[in-house]
Amino acid sequence: MGHRIDILRQLIQAWQAKDIEKVLTFMSDDIVWHYAVAVMPPVRGKAAARKLLTRFQADMHRIEWRIFAHAEVGDRLFVEGVDDYLTPDGHRVATPYAGVLDFQGDLIVGWRDYVDLSVAAEQKAGQPLSRQVLDLLDRPVAP
Repeated sequence: MGHRIDILRQLIQAWQAKDIEKVLTFMSDDIVWHYAVAVMPPVRGKAAARKLLTRFQADMHRIEWRIFAHAEVGDRLFVEGVDDYLTPDGHRVATPYAGVLDFQGDLIVGWRDYVDLSVAAEQKAGQPLSRQVLDLLDRPVAP
């Protein structure tokens, strides 16, 4: 098994601890991060990534980001997971996604998350998690 998943797990731990500066240590200075492929323009560079993470941090509490499956091919890591957290007003948001991370050495240089932001928007507005989302969440975390 490759070691890229271990790097992502360290990044996840830093994010759950709300340590933005530590999260950024896993990214290259010129990272290109598509937070929502084809929905939002990419974030380019660490300064822009810091701004995005700072904005996210204010809205995310009790973060339980989980990875259900992963595969590594060369310098690329593929993951399937869920961003699961509470909003400041107590709404649960659990958004299944697939992601692709490109590495150069041990740094992430490219990050593409494939996610349906309308699912998150409905949950942020107070809608309960749908049955299909709940079914996706009821799986073991990848070893």
